[in-house]
Amino acid sequence: MNAPVDPHDPYLRTYTEPEVTALLLELHERGRPLGLRWGSIAVSDPTIDGRLLVDFGDAPLSTLLNLLTLLRQATPG
Repeated sequence: MNAPVDPHDPYLRTYTEPEVTALLLELHERGRPLGLRWGSIAVSDPTIDGRLLVDFGDAPLSTLLNLLTLLRQATPG
């Protein structure tokens, strides 16, 4: 299993809004068959210390990446 992404990883600062939007679309696609749905999930306007937030409770991008890792492991393809 991959180690979780740390919220303070400097690499997270390199993600752009279009890249994060693409990750959110993947989250929707992979989560749908498992009953995971977020109707209002989106890239959030505010940032913390230069890091983009994802608007489902103002989660950091690391949370999105860690959740996607789990979904990728749970669902093939």
